[in-house]
Amino acid sequence: MLSREQIIDTAVAMLDAGGESALTIRALTERLSTGSGAIYYHVGTRDDLLDTATETVIGAALATRPAGTAAAPGDEIRVVALALFDAIAAHQWLATRLTLQIIRNPVGPVTVGIFERIGGQMGALGVPRVSWFDAASTLVHYILGAASQSVRIDGDISGIDPDGDRDEFLEAASTAWQGLDPEAYPFMHAVVSQLREHDDREQFLTGIAVILDGLTHLR
Repeated sequence: MLSREQIIDTAVAMLDAGGESALTIRALTERLSTGSGAIYYHVGTRDDLLDTATETVIGAALATRPAGTAAAPGDEIRVVALALFDAIAAHQWLATRLTLQIIRNPVGPVTVGIFERIGGQMGALGVPRVSWFDAASTLVHYILGAASQSVRIDGDISGIDPDGDRDEFLEAASTAWQGLDPEAYPFMHAVVSQLREHDDREQFLTGIAVILDGLTHLR
């Protein structure tokens, strides 16, 4: 018997394989060998299905917890931040849908879930209550912005090869940086080797560490 979970899992698989354009009610009914009525009954319209798929993936990321029973607030934030980063990297359609959810539905499970999971650690970090929203928003904006920047998102990407090789891109970029005038661009020359060798996830966690360190000065 067709279940709501089957529909959502299949929708996520179709989105992963072909992006939003691949997910239509017709394509979904053909994949599941069912009628459109069953889809509408279980999940509603195509927009409802996209929202539900987003909520499902983000919900799984938000459920990630550090090992052990007494994790420090910084560890709680790092673990959920990296889970969100990995979810967006694994599901390239997610960045766009996540942005739409946060803008369109500020009381929905995605927006509330992310802010509660991150913001819930502000008191334990020693951030003054008057600064909780600003501090949590800074972390959320960094997490979602940095994660989204690491993937190809839907929209106008003319001139960009969506299947381009990361190592080739970094090698080309570092070569271009090395060709800059070292007197005019001393910083670019100083970090060119770091550009070529950096790890996206480690760089992301460095950003989290910088922000968490900054929050300690709000006390």
